[in-house]
This record gives sequence, C-alpha cells and structure tokens, in this order.
Amino acid sequence: MTEFIQTLVSGLSLGSIYALIALGYTMVYGIAKMLNFAHGDIIMVGAYSVISTVALSTNIPGIVAVVVSIVVCAVLGVTIEFLAYRPLRKAPSLSVLITAIGVSYLLQNLALLIFGSQQKSFHLDFFDAIKPIYIGDVLINGITLITLVVTILIMIALTIFINGTRMGKAMRAVSEDKEAAELMGISVNKTITVTFAIGSILAAVASVFYGGAYKYIKPTTGSMPGIKAFTAAVFGGIGSIPGAMLGGVLLGVIEQFAKAYISTLWSDAIVFLVLVIVLVVKPTGLLGKKISEKV
Repeated sequence: MTEFIQTLVSGLSLGSIYALIALGYTMVYGIAKMLNFAHGDIIMVGAYSVISTVALSTNIPGIVAVVVSIVVCAVLGVTIEFLAYRPLRKAPSLSVLITAIGVSYLLQNLALLIFGSQQKSFHLDFFDAIKPIYIGDVLINGITLITLVVTILIMIALTIFINGTRMGKAMRAVSEDKEAAELMGISVNKTITVTFAIGSILAAVASVFYGGAYKYIKPTTGSMPGIKAFTAAVFGGIGSIPGAMLGGVLLGVIEQFAKAYISTLWSDAIVFLVLVIVLVVKPTGLLGKKISEKV
C-alpha cells in the first residue's frame, strides 16, 4: 500500500509539471488556434536564463533569477509570434505547424551553440528551504506540493482572467471569430501577442519547477516534456484550461504507475496509447466541448 501511495505522489509531482506546461499550450491554442510546438523549448530557455543569472554572482537572490527568466521568456514568446507566426496568420495550418517545428529546432541549436551539449546544474536558493514531508512511510517532496498548489492557482487565475476581464473577453472573441472581432474594434494582433506573452510566462514558471524537480538542464530538455504536455492538453480537451490541468495530472499519474507496475521501457507507449483510446471514445478530450459550426 505504501508503494502504491508513493507512486501516486510521484505521479502527482510529474503531472503537476505537465499540467503547468499544458496550460501554456492550451492558452495559445484556445485563442490563436495554433499549436506552438516551440513552447517546450521556451521552457528550456527559461531554465538557462535562471542558470545564467545565478552564475553572475552568488549574491543574486533566486527570486531575481526567476523574474529575469519570466521577462526573457515573455520577450522571446512575443518575438517569435511577431517574426514567425504573424506573417502566417492567413496561411494554411500546415505552414504554421512546420514553422513551429522549425522555431523549436532553432532554439535547441542556439542553446547548443551557446551553452554546449553538457547538462548544466539547476539550483535556486529558496528551494533549499523546502523540506520533504513524511506521512507515515510516504515521502512527499515539498516542491511537489508547491508545484501542485501553484498550478491550481494559475488555473484559477487564468479562468478568472479569461472570463472576467476586458482583455479576456477580447481573447474569447478572437478565438470565436477573428474577422468579426476585428470589425467590433478588437485588435487581433495585440490580443494574440498578449496571449503568447502569457503562455511564455507560464513556460518560465514551468521551467523553475521543472529545474527544481530534475536539477539538470540541457538544450533538448524541453522537447519530451513539451510533447507530453501537449498530449496532456489534448487528453484533457485542447483549449480548456481545467482540461489542461486534469490532463496533465492524469498523464503524470498514468506514466508513474506504468513505470512502477509494468515497465519503464513501455511507460511512454502506454501514455500515448491511453491518449489514443480517450480520443477514440471522446474525440474532444475529457473536458473538451463539441462546437457546432453554421454553414
């Protein structure tokens, strides 16, 4: 029983990181209707920003490094949207998808040139103060609890922002119909730029908790977590903020149980198999809604 609970806790830890990354994916897709496959690599850039800031001086507080990471990722996200995606606003979705993959490889190779292929140690001073919690024989990492709480708070904040603010309403209008939103005086470009900035800020936050959990970063760090987070967003219902949260947590739990009770070699295959089964049964994902279009 202890092993089962410990595996569940590990799954929640991994799943909360997937959920945090998936929130950025679903935010961009829900508004701009595009899959930003460079999102995982923005997480990698955020982690390297933290490492580089801390390396400047031992006296720099960790929270300053986090703020620098958030600013760098936000600027990078807006720049990518402006240079790579905005010119393709009316292009076929396949062109946008290929461009997103190209941006992903560009960021990876730039990181490889700048930082080298060796993995770098990730450390923030305030993580040292977070102590593990023991409940009986079950060990709960403090970072796990904080990541889960932060992810839930971000999900709630995003939901309130989308439903209750002027910009949030503009985002929903752009998501529904870009042309009609523009006719109503909404700046589509500004709205999508803000969306990318928010998604990139979420990537920076995810990079902090990912680095805190796994301790090491390399140029390809964001690739697999990014793919799995995208899977989590689809699993929960792409475009749904609570769906991204649910999908991420469930995906992490499934992966950890697959590793513990089946095989570490088969865990990724099992995760994607579950996704296929869910999409066959419910194509819109767990919390996704079917949208009818008038013809």
